[in-house]
Amino acid sequence: MIGMTEGLFRDDDLIRVIGREGVLIAAGGAASLLQTAHPKVAQGVYDHSYTADDPSRRLRNTMGWLYTVQFGTREEAEALSALVTKGHEAVTGPDYEANDPELQVWVAATLFAVAAQFYQLLFRRTLSRAELEEFYGQSKVYATILGCPEERMPGTYAQFREYYAHMLQTLEVNDTSRSVAEQVLYPKLPGGPLGAPGLAAIRLLTAGLMPAPIREQYGWKWNAGRELRFRLLIKALQVVYPRLPLRVRTMPRDAYLTATRRMLAKTRRRPAISVSTKGGSPVNGKEAAA
Repeated sequence: MIGMTEGLFRDDDLIRVIGREGVLIAAGGAASLLQTAHPKVAQGVYDHSYTADDPSRRLRNTMGWLYTVQFGTREEAEALSALVTKGHEAVTGPDYEANDPELQVWVAATLFAVAAQFYQLLFRRTLSRAELEEFYGQSKVYATILGCPEERMPGTYAQFREYYAHMLQTLEVNDTSRSVAEQVLYPKLPGGPLGAPGLAAIRLLTAGLMPAPIREQYGWKWNAGRELRFRLLIKALQVVYPRLPLRVRTMPRDAYLTATRRMLAKTRRRPAISVSTKGGSPVNGKEAAA
């Protein structure tokens, strides 16, 4: 059993109760492509990320960071986040910096919004206003642990709703965003045709969870037939997933956290931290934090 004491959160905190559910990984495409709907995030990913070349590694690094922040010890969460922040120093371009608080706030906002949306949908549970306030307050860590000043985040859940609605109505998805979406939705994965049904389900889930203004700008087809298939997919997940034993539902967390802890142990044994580019260490200058 993975030890989860002395962390940033308690086991009954909503960020852990919700974050432990491995099925949330299936909603990762929606969070990721909400992030890259922001042109600056999209350009940074397009210029520096290895998503297209090695999507499995990108997923491993992203989930490793999320689970470490949610469930690792404080030392582990801060050490890994320091590596991510250091790596992001190299993710810059003419009009963007990965460590820009504006972008950190947006990334954290998408992680909270998609997790809250999918969890409530999957478990057919409506979180109370107090629970949403609690979960949002805890989710600020996704930005603050990377150096974003807390005062840059919307202070309350009500303020978050205003910020999020404004972003959804004003973001302009560009061709770079669409190119990244193509990489995310049609990744190069081992198995070839064997993985096609699973990827099709992920694409349907991503489109169904995406807010309509952003989905329309991405140019994704959405009609009554797609809506029906999305609802049938959600219904199947609602019937099956919550009935699985908790130890099965948390297996992705345990696997990713174990692998990340091994990586951190190796890093501590090195004489100095080396931040490399594509093909280098598990956390490097081409990795986005989420």
